[in-house]
Amino acid sequence: MLEPEDRPTRRDPNPPAAGPDPCGELLARTAAGDTRAFEELFRNQGSVLLAVILRIVRSRALAEEVLQDVFAEVWEDCTRFESSRGSGRAWLVTISRRRAIDRVRSVSAQRERDTAHGERQLHEAAPDVQHEALENIESARAARAVKGLPEDQARAIALAYYRGMTHVEIADHLGVPLGTVKTRIRDGMRRLRSSLGVTDAR
Repeated sequence: MLEPEDRPTRRDPNPPAAGPDPCGELLARTAAGDTRAFEELFRNQGSVLLAVILRIVRSRALAEEVLQDVFAEVWEDCTRFESSRGSGRAWLVTISRRRAIDRVRSVSAQRERDTAHGERQLHEAAPDVQHEALENIESARAARAVKGLPEDQARAIALAYYRGMTHVEIADHLGVPLGTVKTRIRDGMRRLRSSLGVTDAR
């Protein structure tokens, strides 16, 4: 917040005739395209506005970025300043607070998006080492178990599960009836489940 001596006096309907508003005068000259007035405005008010912004964003580097945004807006839109509605400094403080709050919200939203994206990527891309290891172990066990099957059953199962062939394709490939292929695979799978200690679900 502003220190007491820096508080705007816009609510005083009858301000004392202590002199013009120097900040307001600089804004009026800046609105007319006076670059020297703009530079003086930055020198005179920059530190005060930086302190206001810093209290909101809590980062010196970020506060300096916001301050640059504030003065860019001042240069572009200082014609919006109306001396009848308050002092020049009060107008600048209002812009600074708004810009700082917007930046905090923007940074917070970006962090949330980055976090969500990172968690999603981790979930989708990072391998489950334990699960992968178990799968490798089970694959090795299954391969050993297949080798222990009768050759006709082992061959039919290998064609179905390792080469991805359908029962019809296997029958054509082996030159045996479709029913024979199904029987070999069914009986072979029963032997495999028994060998691997897997019980049939009923």
